[in-house]
Amino acid sequence: MYEFEYHRADSVKDAISTWTGASDGAYLAGGMTLLPTMKQRLASPSDLVDLAKIGGLKGITVSGGTVTIGAMTTHAEVNTSADVQKAIPALAELAGRIGDPMVRHRGTIGGSIANSDPAADYPAGLLGLGATVKTNKRSIAADDFFTGLFETALEDGELITEVSFPVPKRAGYSKFPQPASRFAMVGVFVAETSGGVRVAVTGAGPNAYRVPEMESALGGNFSPDAVAGIKVPAGDLNSDIHASAEYRAHLVTVMAKRAVAAAG
Repeated sequence: MYEFEYHRADSVKDAISTWTGASDGAYLAGGMTLLPTMKQRLASPSDLVDLAKIGGLKGITVSGGTVTIGAMTTHAEVNTSADVQKAIPALAELAGRIGDPMVRHRGTIGGSIANSDPAADYPAGLLGLGATVKTNKRSIAADDFFTGLFETALEDGELITEVSFPVPKRAGYSKFPQPASRFAMVGVFVAETSGGVRVAVTGAGPNAYRVPEMESALGGNFSPDAVAGIKVPAGDLNSDIHASAEYRAHLVTVMAKRAVAAAG
């Protein structure tokens, strides 16, 4: 690990000011990806701005048909929240299947989506529910947030403050996990919302994406049978030592059927 300066911010304003004053600063949320990357000398920020003590970035509220989760809220807190379990059970289930207990108690929703790992679970939840990512500058629709492999619409220094999820009529999530890491080889989130059915996939491609053909089919018949015959193309999907692109394409259909069944 290279040398760096450590800063513990006490407010969003303080965090942004410190980051701005650094030559190559980085925000530290849960650190589940950043710290291992630094240990391997694959990243060398000049300054780490720790967000852990900013109270305003943590917490869960439900109001007016919307669940709002602070960026520094851990996966374990989302998973065990009675409010989330009641309003969007599928989101609580998703959070409870991320990594292992240590990751769930340290990793945060803001850190996860800012990292935009192609195999992370939350991107499917955000896209599937039509969530809105709120930062210190603006609000970004989930459909516009994930732009590529480890890439998002965030500008340099922009800080996520919270994520808002509209409460769906029903929703379900199913994933095929990589046995060691518990990352999603393929995960599918399905939700029937006030604006129609949304189907979002993570783990299969360079970033999370929606499947319009499945959305249309489920709009007319919300059942596993409606998507059973839909095959997604393998051309743009990931292929690695864990699974070929063709196998991932097959898993998209299988996980979609299971997610619909889970939504009930």
